[in-house]
Amino acid sequence: MQAASAKKSASAKKAASAKKAASAKKAASAKKAASTQKAASEKKTAPARKAPAAKKVTVAPKKATARLKGTAPARTVVHPPSGESRTALVRRARRINRELAEVYPYAHPELDFTNPFQLVVATVLSAQTTDLRVNQTTPALFAKYPTPEDLAAANPEEVEEILRPCGFFRAKTKSVIGLSKALVEDFGGEVPGRLEDLVKLPGVGRKTAFVVLGNAFGRPGITVDTHFQRLVRRWQWTGETDPDKIEAAIGALFPKSDWTDLSHHVIWHGRRICHARKPACGACPIAPLCPAYGEGETDPEKAKKLLKYEKGGFPGQRLNPPQAYLDAGGKPAPPLGAG
Repeated sequence: MQAASAKKSASAKKAASAKKAASAKKAASAKKAASTQKAASEKKTAPARKAPAAKKVTVAPKKATARLKGTAPARTVVHPPSGESRTALVRRARRINRELAEVYPYAHPELDFTNPFQLVVATVLSAQTTDLRVNQTTPALFAKYPTPEDLAAANPEEVEEILRPCGFFRAKTKSVIGLSKALVEDFGGEVPGRLEDLVKLPGVGRKTAFVVLGNAFGRPGITVDTHFQRLVRRWQWTGETDPDKIEAAIGALFPKSDWTDLSHHVIWHGRRICHARKPACGACPIAPLCPAYGEGETDPEKAKKLLKYEKGGFPGQRLNPPQAYLDAGGKPAPPLGAG
C-alpha cells in the first residue's frame, strides 16, 4: 500500500510538470505571435525606402587608339591604385613607360641646339615660356653670339632686344650673360659635364642641369618640369609636390639608364595628350593603366580634337627637329614672324 501511494504521488508530480511545460510553451507561442503581428504592423506603416542607386564605374578602353579607328573594343574597369603595393606600383609605372616608348619612339628634347652651350642657354630661356618661342628666338641670338666668350662680352641692351619675345627678357638676359661669364672664367669656355658644376651657373637649377647632362652628355637624369610633375601625380606614382622629392621618388621606380628617355616620354605625353585642363582621355594609349581616366574627354572623336602637335596633325616645337621625328610624320615649326 505504501508502494502504491508513492507511485500515485510520482504520477501526480509528473502530470503537474507536464502541465507546467505546456503552459510555458503556450505563453511563448503567444508572445512570438504578438511580436510577429507588431513587426508586420510596423512594416506596413513605415514609409518605403528607395534602393540606393548603383554606383557608376568609370571604365577605360583596352586600347584607346583602337577607338579612334571606329571599332568598339572590349572595356576593362580601371581600379584606382589605393593600397597599391610597392611591387605593383613599379610594374605599372614601367609598363606605362614602355607603352609611351611605343607611342613616342622619336621623342627628343624639343629645344633646338647643336652643342652643350646652345642647349644650356636655350633651357634657361625656356622658363615660363614655350620651347617653340625659344626655338624661334635663339637663331638670332646664336648667330650674333655663337660662343660663351661672345655672349659674355655682349651689350645687355642688345641681348634684351633679341630675347624680348621670350618674356622676362631682362632677367633672362642677366642669366645667360652671367652663365657665359662663369663658363669663360671658371670652365675655360666649356660647359661642364657634372651636376655639381652646372648648378653653380647663374639661372641653372637641377632641372636645367639634367636636361643638359642627359641630352648633351648622355648622362641619365630626370627632368622634373611642370608636365612631368602633373602626370606622375595624376598617375599616382608619387604624392610629392617638391621637384627634388619627385625626382627622388620617380628615380627609385626606374633603372638609372631609363631616366632621360622616361623624361621625354612623360613630357611629350603631357604636351600632346594628357593636358592640364582638358586631358584627351578618349585618345590616350595608356588609359587602362591610368587611375585618373575620366578626368578629361572620354569620347574618342571629341578627344581626338584635343590632341596637339604631330598627334593632332600640327607642327612640332623645333625648327630643326631630328630626322627620326620627320620620318615619323612630324612637321618642323615655323620661324619667328612666319604666318
